[in-house]
Amino acid sequence: MFKLLIVLGPILACCCAVAPVVKASKGGIWPKPQQQETSENYLIILSHSFSFKGPADIGCPDFLDDVFTRYWTIIATSSSLERRGSLSEVNRGPQKKSWEVDDNFVGYLDSLNVELTGECANEDVRPDLGDDEKYTLTVSSEGSTLSASTIWGVLRGLETFSQLIYLEGESFVVHVTTITDFPRFSHRGILLDTSRHFQPVNIILQNLDAMAYNKFNVLNWHLTDDHSFSYKSRTYPELSEKGAYHPVSKVYEHSDVSRVIEYARVRGIRVIPEFDIPSHTSSWGSSHPELLTTCYSNDQPNGQLGSMDPTKNTTYTFLTNLFTEVVDVFPDSYIHIGGDPVDDSCWQSNPDVNAFMSDNDISSYEQLEIYFIQNVMSLLDSFSSKYLVGEDAFLKGATLSNSAVIQVWRGGGLDTLAAVTKVGKFAIYSGCWYLDTLANGGDWEKFYNCEPLDFSGTDDQKKLVLGGEACMWGEAVNEYNIIPRMWPRTSAVAEKLWSAEDVNDAEAAKPRLEEHTCRMNHRGIAAQPPNGPGVCL
Repeated sequence: MFKLLIVLGPILACCCAVAPVVKASKGGIWPKPQQQETSENYLIILSHSFSFKGPADIGCPDFLDDVFTRYWTIIATSSSLERRGSLSEVNRGPQKKSWEVDDNFVGYLDSLNVELTGECANEDVRPDLGDDEKYTLTVSSEGSTLSASTIWGVLRGLETFSQLIYLEGESFVVHVTTITDFPRFSHRGILLDTSRHFQPVNIILQNLDAMAYNKFNVLNWHLTDDHSFSYKSRTYPELSEKGAYHPVSKVYEHSDVSRVIEYARVRGIRVIPEFDIPSHTSSWGSSHPELLTTCYSNDQPNGQLGSMDPTKNTTYTFLTNLFTEVVDVFPDSYIHIGGDPVDDSCWQSNPDVNAFMSDNDISSYEQLEIYFIQNVMSLLDSFSSKYLVGEDAFLKGATLSNSAVIQVWRGGGLDTLAAVTKVGKFAIYSGCWYLDTLANGGDWEKFYNCEPLDFSGTDDQKKLVLGGEACMWGEAVNEYNIIPRMWPRTSAVAEKLWSAEDVNDAEAAKPRLEEHTCRMNHRGIAAQPPNGPGVCL
């Protein structure tokens, strides 16, 4: 059969034109803006003289200068140009005047005026939940302007501007365009698990670049699990010395953490640490077995350890000391405490745990789990730190603070979203956005077709859904395959969280995603093809 196809190949090739399955758009924006008007008229960018311009008194000049440099580098650099020489040479080449006889050519673009209309308090400004990311962008022959009230709106607008530009022949083209844009949801995140497989810092930074290209604004960094404790604590360094895959090469030093946080900050991305407790904590027990519950068989310890022991005051003292450090190292106002379901078989077997339950009128192991979660939330409240927690804490009846955010993660999950918001609690959604479940070909469409507000509830309830997170659990990904596993599949989630609710036609999105994937490839992101056979030009 294989040989037969080889023989027939040339014959079949004569019967149909050579073409990709999906033809990429040109200058298509991802995620799609809220409002966009684009003309057939276009301008040519004069790369040798182009610049971003802002008033002399614009806020945070150092921040903006770095952003301008980064985005001009992004615009000016692509794999297709490396073979042609510098941009100045391209635009000065023999094809320079070919567009001047085109009726749609309306002039040259040599600058983008950037207006920051609000205050930027200091150069160390940090993104936070609820930031205003709105911007307006006008590209025309009369003048081109990007305007936003915050630095974060400027960042999102520059990303959009960079995507409007495309290479036509040997010229950089941008169409006359007017855009008013803002995100649908304020929390647009990715959960990155670096415990099951350690991810080097350069891979995390590369992922942050991809997140910026897709207008994500939260990295939920899952640092610990059963398999390894990858965060190097200065308070308890033994946690990673004994609990990491390697005490030196497979840990995140404070310098690594600071580098990630700063790299994310200047891209408008928050970094929220996640320490999953009380379950998924085997790695903690490598150095501190007393934190975990001793398992029994036939009334004797059997050498096994279970989830954290919720009955000991020393457990909470330890967590208080650790989280005091974590809150200091990670400047975001939120910390994620996991709260995954507990396998309570070890609790059930332990006579001390059962005696504690009897003495404290705790009638079920579910209530014991809530007792633990309540204690942890109280200690975080004492730091004035806010927290995210998995849906189990809510479903099992924990009393949550008004600022708490519940992550709904089980498959489907829309009924849980309805229940969470009905009692006035904030939620983020992950139920249909698990990136570790992989199908062949364009499985991005299943993520794209998921609507987080498709539950029965009032408008006020739906306002409590802050957004969502795509989850990259690490069982089957390491540094060699994580980027293509995530991108452009996660781009589908990006559009669902940024664009208007009626942007829901996957077929119509394919040409833009085809172009955006090639765009990410040109920017150094090893995103896999989204739609089948094709080529990046």
